[in-house]
Amino acid sequence: MIERTRTFQWQDPMVGAQAAKGMSGLEYLQAMQRGEFPPPPIMAPLAFGFVGAEEGRVLFKLTPAEFHYNPIGSVHGGVFCTLLDSAMGCAVHSALPAGAGYTTLELKVNLLRPLTAETGEVLCEGKTVYVGGRQTTAEGRIYGADGKLYAHGTTTCMVFR
Repeated sequence: MIERTRTFQWQDPMVGAQAAKGMSGLEYLQAMQRGEFPPPPIMAPLAFGFVGAEEGRVLFKLTPAEFHYNPIGSVHGGVFCTLLDSAMGCAVHSALPAGAGYTTLELKVNLLRPLTAETGEVLCEGKTVYVGGRQTTAEGRIYGADGKLYAHGTTTCMVFR
């Protein structure tokens, strides 16, 4: 058996979390993309990256690797769920004013085909569907460079003002 190892680092997540309170969600996400605030620590162990944000839409990227695998040799469903939850949640965040926060109330994910290390980079897009005063909904899709859809999902988030 050949052993593999991997290390990762992250920065204090509270630096950005505190700064985010005084910015709109979109301002904060775009500042994070520019490197002004550290990315959330969850991005380090799963090795997914932030591509961009506009109001109501966020894009992440992931290159599936062995360390994402489940016992049957494909990417674990939890990785799909985390990627979709992150993209959809950040899409919600991008539509919120300064001082507002959110949390996921419900997450529904449909896994359509497996991801493996041979798949290559995939994109995960999150888009808001409805932005209300107390709740917001969003949808997300994971797709490959060839346009194949690997998973899709929806979320309902509670908004705190």
